[in-house]
Amino acid sequence: MPLAETNTRPVSADTGTRTAFLVVNSASAPDGRLLAAVKYPGENLSPDDAIARAREPGDPLPVTFQVPVCVCVLRVGPDFGLLNFKCLDEPHFRPREIVNQFWFGVTHYKARLVTFNGRGFDLPLLELAAFRYGIQARDYYLARDRYRGPIDLTDWFTNFGACRLPGGLDVLAKLLGKPGTSVEQGPTEGTVQEINDRCLCDALDTYFVFLRTRVLTGDLSTEQEAELVSNAKTLLRDKAAETPALRGYLDNWTDFASM
Repeated sequence: MPLAETNTRPVSADTGTRTAFLVVNSASAPDGRLLAAVKYPGENLSPDDAIARAREPGDPLPVTFQVPVCVCVLRVGPDFGLLNFKCLDEPHFRPREIVNQFWFGVTHYKARLVTFNGRGFDLPLLELAAFRYGIQARDYYLARDRYRGPIDLTDWFTNFGACRLPGGLDVLAKLLGKPGTSVEQGPTEGTVQEINDRCLCDALDTYFVFLRTRVLTGDLSTEQEAELVSNAKTLLRDKAAETPALRGYLDNWTDFASM
């Protein structure tokens, strides 16, 4: 089931279940043409050569020189239950259509966004992509607020940047017995399908970390969290036949014993 079809009202079996949160994870690829035009004008570099040159210092490329190649979204209900998930524009993964579907879905569901480092990466990436393609995100911009807007779990755990969080999402996910980063490849290595598969798994890790933060805030009891995790695991098992990446995710699911 798509998160939202372009210019089409989404239809699903659970239309009566309100979506309160959208858990978002994205991945990107460098725009070699833009790098060549901005950083190396007049040098007639090919896109690949411009990317290689920009990467020579070893620093990550700024988000301004990247385009989305993956956006995976999980729909979560008011009770924090996992309703459904989707990697946008699968199996084509066209950047413009990915961005179009994302902002259409944000407008349609009017749900609170949940990310891990979203303020530092995912949202600027998607905002700049909307600018690039001329895609409207009116409701998002009207409601954008640092303190009552999207939930960035990186901000949440680092006291809005006052401390560091070495290990990031991988550490937090593994503390909960979830797979975390279980592959050696980087987020933009491999085929586009492989990138989207890893992006989906990171989105799922983000969801389970989000659930535990709601225990800390008192929105959920540990018993309620356990029930939601069990329900989510059942959903993932049911979807594994049509989404093979879930098999590896479930295979790496463990019961991490707290000290």
